[in-house]
Amino acid sequence: MKRIGMIGGMSWESTAVYYKRVNEQVRDALGGLNSADVALRSVNFEEIVTLQKAGAWDEAAAVLGAVAVELEQAGAEMILICTNTMHLLADQIQAAVGIPLIHIADVTGRAVRDAGCRRPLLLATRYTMEQDFYRNRVETSFGLEVLVPDAADRQDVHDIIFNELCCGIAKASSQARYKEIVAKGVAAGADSVILGCTEIGLLVNAGDFDIPTFDSTLLHADAAVRLSLQAVLPRVAAVA
Repeated sequence: MKRIGMIGGMSWESTAVYYKRVNEQVRDALGGLNSADVALRSVNFEEIVTLQKAGAWDEAAAVLGAVAVELEQAGAEMILICTNTMHLLADQIQAAVGIPLIHIADVTGRAVRDAGCRRPLLLATRYTMEQDFYRNRVETSFGLEVLVPDAADRQDVHDIIFNELCCGIAKASSQARYKEIVAKGVAAGADSVILGCTEIGLLVNAGDFDIPTFDSTLLHADAAVRLSLQAVLPRVAAVA
């Protein structure tokens, strides 16, 4: 199998989900005691958040680009940025290495389109909801119309992510607030919802909504496993 390189720690709460998911998927695919070949480099999220708040995106790109190089040198054959927001820097990080970066917006947008949905509501950090790096990519590549909550709701979604979920806190009141925001999105014409921050799945999941729900974390991890096992699965099938 190919080695999966993960840029993690943003936050480590969701990075743990990535690690668990890729290993579960490899075990399910190959059986026995098989587990994923992973190189994980976890950064200090406090330092990254400081750069985000300062708008120092070029400096953040340099930090994460250097991490990607370390992973490539450690034998990684693909890169995952284990956070939606920092895909704002995906082009710079991809340029730093010679191995493919699996873009979370591509994986998620394709899943939404293939499910027959067209107007997803995007729940994410304010950076992801308000800047165009994510929405434009999904709309242009997959023919979708991405909806976002209004300003007050965007702030609540963002604050719950950073003040609670990234700290390992999942409140029933915050879950209810997310459900309320999604209900407003449905009333505005949304036909699906994207959990577009890697921590949101720690609070809500597909069972909480009456519309198709796309967890970007799980979709991203699964895409990495498919690429990792491309050369292995045909041989496994042949033996079986």
